[in-house]
Amino acid sequence: MPVDEYFTEMHAAWERATAAVPETERGEMIGPFIDRYTASARPVDATGVAVEDTAIDGPHGPIGLRTYTPEGPLAGSLLWAHGGGFLSGDLDMLEGHMVSMELARRARVAVVSVDYRLARDGVRHPVPIDDVHAAWNWWSDREPHRGLPRAIGGASAEGALAAAAAMRLRDEGERLPEALLLAYPWMHFPVPALTPSLSAEMTAVPWRFDPLGLEWAVRNYVGRTSDLPPDALPGAGRLDGLPPARIVVSEYDDLRPSAELFERQLAEAGVAVESYVAAGMTHGHLNHPASVPEVGRSLDFLASGWAAS
Repeated sequence: MPVDEYFTEMHAAWERATAAVPETERGEMIGPFIDRYTASARPVDATGVAVEDTAIDGPHGPIGLRTYTPEGPLAGSLLWAHGGGFLSGDLDMLEGHMVSMELARRARVAVVSVDYRLARDGVRHPVPIDDVHAAWNWWSDREPHRGLPRAIGGASAEGALAAAAAMRLRDEGERLPEALLLAYPWMHFPVPALTPSLSAEMTAVPWRFDPLGLEWAVRNYVGRTSDLPPDALPGAGRLDGLPPARIVVSEYDDLRPSAELFERQLAEAGVAVESYVAAGMTHGHLNHPASVPEVGRSLDFLASGWAAS
């Protein structure tokens, strides 16, 4: 199907807003533009969900956390990592705050959103994974969700953090989560190529990932682009023994081949996996309002992960 009308209208608004701006200066304007465009989705509806900010001691210093606890009996718990290419994003972005709120409400699970250290100012792999792991250890055995099914998840590059943390739990003999929830994850470098048909369909999609930009992001996160640690982008790691996975794939996304290859790799390793292709959506679609129908359907697919565990 074509790119969803929501994104078509947003892209048209972007072209109008930047018509007089040189192409070389547009990149730094994308984030603020999206924030303005999605402003109507803020504040996120918190009806029936208690939200609390806290912090814990981690191996590299304090780790900020935001917890979401829905009213009534709980079905389980989730640790969630917002996206941002390892170097951007925060707890307030829709992909962090809105997704955590909606999953708490839709799945009736307690959620903790992790303010892991970003790959800035010398921070590199495995520090963000260490933060996610420490947050998991703090969160996973707390009341009132102790003993209930647990999940770990993340979006985009931070899907790699969630999967890497699960790999570490497996390797260190700790209790694994019952589900791995991933939204349009980035799991490989280099990223597999788009199919010719999808490449042709995406020619009109703005804000694309280019190979040199992805190479820069890997170098910024790991410090190099060769001999990568197997947990940096977990498609290169050992995947057997991981928990059952649910993967949301954006239809029009340069990282779609990575998400789909990771699904095939999990299945090949004997891991139960299901995926949902979000029709008409571009990368990062969970960083947009839940009122967009396909965003809501993606959230419902992730929320149903506890019923399958």
